[in-house]
Amino acid sequence: MKMGMSKLLTPFRVILISYIVAMFFFSVLLYLPFSSHEAVSVSYTEALFTSVSAVSVTGLTVVNVPETYNALGVFFLASAIQLGGIGVMTLGTFVWMVLGRKIALSQRMLIMVDQNQISFSGLVKLMRGILVVAFGIELIGAMILGTYFLNYFDTPLESYYQGAFASLSAFTNAGFDVTGQSLVPFADDYFVQLVVILLIFAGAIGFPVLMELREYFSSRNPNFRFSLFTKIATSTYFIVFFIGMIGLWLIEYTHYYDGLSWHQQLFFSMFNSATARSGGLATMDVSQLTLASLLLLSGLMIIGASPSSVGGGIRTTTLAVMFLTIRSFALGKSDVKVFGREIHVEDKQKAFIVLSVFVIGLFASILLIAAFESSGEIELMAIIFEASSAFGTCGLSMGITPSLTFPSQVTLMILMLIGRVGLVAFLFSIRAEEKKTHFKYPTERIIIG
Repeated sequence: MKMGMSKLLTPFRVILISYIVAMFFFSVLLYLPFSSHEAVSVSYTEALFTSVSAVSVTGLTVVNVPETYNALGVFFLASAIQLGGIGVMTLGTFVWMVLGRKIALSQRMLIMVDQNQISFSGLVKLMRGILVVAFGIELIGAMILGTYFLNYFDTPLESYYQGAFASLSAFTNAGFDVTGQSLVPFADDYFVQLVVILLIFAGAIGFPVLMELREYFSSRNPNFRFSLFTKIATSTYFIVFFIGMIGLWLIEYTHYYDGLSWHQQLFFSMFNSATARSGGLATMDVSQLTLASLLLLSGLMIIGASPSSVGGGIRTTTLAVMFLTIRSFALGKSDVKVFGREIHVEDKQKAFIVLSVFVIGLFASILLIAAFESSGEIELMAIIFEASSAFGTCGLSMGITPSLTFPSQVTLMILMLIGRVGLVAFLFSIRAEEKKTHFKYPTERIIIG
């Protein structure tokens, strides 16, 4: 019985179950009366949606956070965001180490799955590094923003409270806010926007990249070399960022940006391109953008962040491997080479599977929501935008989330869960046990395309 149970509870399934349990746990905390203001009544479905959005670090919400939750409720929300951003197993490992316990092989396997690693080597060291770097970045961001917010808020307590939450939300790419207006009050404050953009970059670029950067600046080894993952993830992330920024500026130059100064146009384009990759914070009402810009933002949300980061989407490396594979095919080559290295055939297969399943899943969810909202009051573009935001764990919204029916909200919750766990981990969690075949059929070619 025990052996059968261990086969059923694979590391991938344990991770998936852990996130589901965390979502229901925080939903209860956010539902209980002591978490909300006295005059506010929170339904369990609202608390559940908020919890799923927080643990998946998405940011879509059906309630106004500062108007709904008191200080304790915001603390629970921040805890859910921190857990989801750093990862269930990372924080679990931290607690385990504090208690002085030894990290067993089964736990190392869970860490490897949660952080999307491919080997056991250096996992505990990686966990320590992630915690130190993550908490360090969040603390620095909180101090910078909190000190600067003394110009905006009446008391130092309120200033540092706002700064700490904004830093946490930006670094974890959670998209939540306690201003009630996201970052719209700072639409003309470029310093706040730059700090938030840098925090979004730090969270979305990938923890392995941060670890290698840390080693590069602290190591005296002249032979230090960045890994292929870091090179591909970083270059792809910023190439897509600049394409998004330039694309938004070209589209909106004669529309939303008409009459704005060059620096306003620059920061609207730069911030929207950065936040659409998984950040979810906004300095404007995105529903005012043109259809072309909304489609571009949807595409950026679908691409998302890098693997082993706080963000979702198909991830930067998936996009890079698919593009490089297409380029190699066009050049008549069977192998895929980049930065003096060759991409493993299994990674090419994973990239194809992730992209294919993501597209099918996104289309199916859009179809379902459109069917659930059959009254026709919600535009198709808004549904596409919302589904892309949920699946990419971004959190940008055209404002339709609270008005969606419960089945549509359940669909978004499922998308947020899958987006946080990661498509590869999710597919492995529902995959049947691999069975060896003792015979093969004759191979035959078919027509493709």
